[in-house]
Amino acid sequence: MSRLRELYDNEIVAKMTEKFGYKNKMMVPKLDKIVINMAIGEAKENAKILDVAAKELEIISGQKPVLTKAKHSIANFKLREGMPIGCKVTLRSEKMYEFLDRLVNLALPRVRDFRGVNPDSFDGRGNYALGIKEQLIFPEIEYDKIDKIRGMDVIITTTAKTDEEARELLRMFNMPFRK
Repeated sequence: MSRLRELYDNEIVAKMTEKFGYKNKMMVPKLDKIVINMAIGEAKENAKILDVAAKELEIISGQKPVLTKAKHSIANFKLREGMPIGCKVTLRSEKMYEFLDRLVNLALPRVRDFRGVNPDSFDGRGNYALGIKEQLIFPEIEYDKIDKIRGMDVIITTTAKTDEEARELLRMFNMPFRK
């Protein structure tokens, strides 16, 4: 069992129950899933770029990514419906906790001029979205083997009903929110 999962089971449930006054431990919000999405705009000209990005996402997440395809044709972008334009991974259970641990403790502190993540990036239903500008912040990625710097979106989905509950849950997982 991962370190964050043990932290949740042993400490976070008790602290959240005390703070928000839950009647039982099943009411305490928990992490549901983490979705990592990479949109590659250049993939419409060169399909090999998408393979490289998918390989990097697999190294980062430890799971094989799924290719995402365009839903609509857009003539101005030279995009046709069904063209592969990105890749994504949905992490659950142990892999989710391991990725969050690496994100919070290893990757985010490696961001240049890092002052914390935006505490207002919640969607109103207890889910948090985070944009990462470069994949180099993850220690698994070797700098010499990178052909291009690519960003990604990380969406953390929780079972919390409000943003306040979700913010407190992520704070207890040591998410470095900006003051």
